[in-house]
Amino acid sequence: MIELCRRFAAKAATFEQAAHKILSHHEGARSRVINVDLTRQKLTSLSLQQHDLFQQALECVEYGIFRAAHVMAWAGFADLLEEKLASDSFVKLHARNPAWSKYTTVEDLRENVNEYQLIEAARALGLFSKPAMKALHGLLSKRNECAHPSAYQPELNETLGYVSELLKRAEDIKKKTL
Repeated sequence: MIELCRRFAAKAATFEQAAHKILSHHEGARSRVINVDLTRQKLTSLSLQQHDLFQQALECVEYGIFRAAHVMAWAGFADLLEEKLASDSFVKLHARNPAWSKYTTVEDLRENVNEYQLIEAARALGLFSKPAMKALHGLLSKRNECAHPSAYQPELNETLGYVSELLKRAEDIKKKTL
């Protein structure tokens, strides 16, 4: 009897996997979330902290907590951007923004310079183009809508697109040097 139950459970698990695979191709299906594995594979090139933040964003997607997913994905991207700006011990950032010379650690920078300004500074240092800067300002604005009380309620597709776009932009920035 126990063996019969085990075989039934194995068949049920196989059926569930097959059903998720089929349903994941339909836009509104909750099974679509199961296929964030491809996105997870992109996390391998990130630092442990960035990996953890993006991983939490993907877990939020899986649980349908879309606003939190936006916030966590942005946190992962912002961490990568701040680390890139610090990659030369802030030499180029301080040369471009002398008033920021008093900020000698990533933590100092996080606490004293807003992310909008960091994006502009990164653009000035050649980490991305002007159109990319504008797109990042837009993504930051979406994050702000999710992080603060607002009527904005992102859905599954918006959230998957948001996380995916931030990961793509993170990959692009990782390839650059200051």
